[in-house]
Amino acid sequence: MRYGFLVLALLGIASCGQKPESVENFHTRDVMLPNGQIIHAEVAIDARDMLRGLMFRDSLPPDRGMLFVHQRPGRYSYWMYQMVIPIDTIWMDSQHRIVEIYANAPPCRTVAHECPHYGGKADSQFELQLGGGMAAKYGLKDGDRIAF
Repeated sequence: MRYGFLVLALLGIASCGQKPESVENFHTRDVMLPNGQIIHAEVAIDARDMLRGLMFRDSLPPDRGMLFVHQRPGRYSYWMYQMVIPIDTIWMDSQHRIVEIYANAPPCRTVAHECPHYGGKADSQFELQLGGGMAAKYGLKDGDRIAF
């Protein structure tokens, strides 16, 4: 009986806090752009999620994206292998300040080793990927700070 109470207490504590509204929001984080626009970004932290990224997506709504979180600053380039749609990639430093933008990277429709790599010219720790053309639509530029 005493263990039953302990289990119920632990379940009660574990259920406290913010819950996702749906399965689609389970691993997402709201990202606020400098103009106040909110992007619901899937978060990629582990190597498997980073490798998969936005592969095989046939669309990406204007208010959606993917946020890549690296453990430490470095020069991280991305490629478009197995991508179906063009994307914009926004690289940010550890203070969430934009250090590089590559807009409208086209899907790579060839074998993997022939796909070009984009970005990675400046040290960054975070990358936000949006649908192609969204960085210009939202007026993003080097030096802007993105909140998350």
